[in-house]
Amino acid sequence: NIKNLFKLLDGLIITGGNFDINPKIYGKDKKISGIIKNDRTNFEISICKKFLNSSKPILGICGGEQLLNVVCGGTLIQDIKKNKEIQIEHEQTNPRNQTSHAVNIIKNTLLNKILKKNNFKVNSAHHQAVSKLGKNIIISGYADDGIIESIEHTKHEWCIGVQWHPEFLI
Repeated sequence: NIKNLFKLLDGLIITGGNFDINPKIYGKDKKISGIIKNDRTNFEISICKKFLNSSKPILGICGGEQLLNVVCGGTLIQDIKKNKEIQIEHEQTNPRNQTSHAVNIIKNTLLNKILKKNNFKVNSAHHQAVSKLGKNIIISGYADDGIIESIEHTKHEWCIGVQWHPEFLI
């Protein structure tokens, strides 16, 4: 159960996967979303809420960033390719251990303090992205085409979501 698992864990990493969060969870109709895994999503929402009510660190990666935003009441762009203003290919064709586009990091954010950079290159493997920010969520990084690439929770000591996959860039 979530309570026992929470006691065992020092921190939480919410990973992405080849599936989308059910749009009904964030108040949208399913228009373009792909595979839905409701059981996994419901589990991740429950454990994420538990961690948000603690001081334990949270890292959301790709779909994990999206889930974090949704848990806080935000919404998602269901398919960024449908937006005519998007110029960057966010589902890169080159291998995941290579970078494909830049992310601009906002000054004085936790991510900026960790990376000590204002801009750096990332890999990209997503067709969805954060749209409306959830409660207490701020943008800490964005792509040149405006897609939100990283978020942070303002009331939690260490809670970051990133749209890229740092685990492939070791």
